[in-house]
Amino acid sequence: MTMAKRDTYTPESLLAVAVEVFNERGYDGTSMEHLSKAAGISKSSIYHHVKGKEELLRLAISRALDELFAVLDEPRAAEGRAVDRLEHVTRRTVEVLMAELPYVTLLLRVRGNTDTERWAMERRREFDHQVAELLKQAAADGDLRADVDLRLATRLLFGMINSVVEWYRPGRGGATSDEVADAVVRTAFAGLRTYS
Repeated sequence: MTMAKRDTYTPESLLAVAVEVFNERGYDGTSMEHLSKAAGISKSSIYHHVKGKEELLRLAISRALDELFAVLDEPRAAEGRAVDRLEHVTRRTVEVLMAELPYVTLLLRVRGNTDTERWAMERRREFDHQVAELLKQAAADGDLRADVDLRLATRLLFGMINSVVEWYRPGRGGATSDEVADAVVRTAFAGLRTYS
């Protein structure tokens, strides 16, 4: 990826370029030289705004995590029956993933090789744990099928949601985020919910 030399840039545009390069080359395979060339600015210009590529990684991952955790604070995620809250969180997680696709993709690809990656993995586990607690509560309320293993259901639910980063490409005439979120919720909860 090579961009033309730019006269103006912002920290936000620099971050967007860094995320694109990290996703293309992998974080470990990206050097400051790669970032400099992709942004069309000097390395010293990058260092004027950030300490280095790990700070860019932390900023990018923070953006994804902040959006995901904000879902848990929404009224429909915090009030009502656990199964309804779980459906809302599932839908909104898909929507956040699609709206912040490059940032969430990067979050899902971290492997724990740096302090920032380990921090991100811990925060992801915290998010996953909160969603798993909703699943447990919904099961305790009798709103989920008793014959479904909750640990397996949690992994499958996250697997379905997270797989969206592998195939969804905005602007290519595919499904809208609402259509994808509806399909994920229908598919997952048709197999999980009890209906009386």
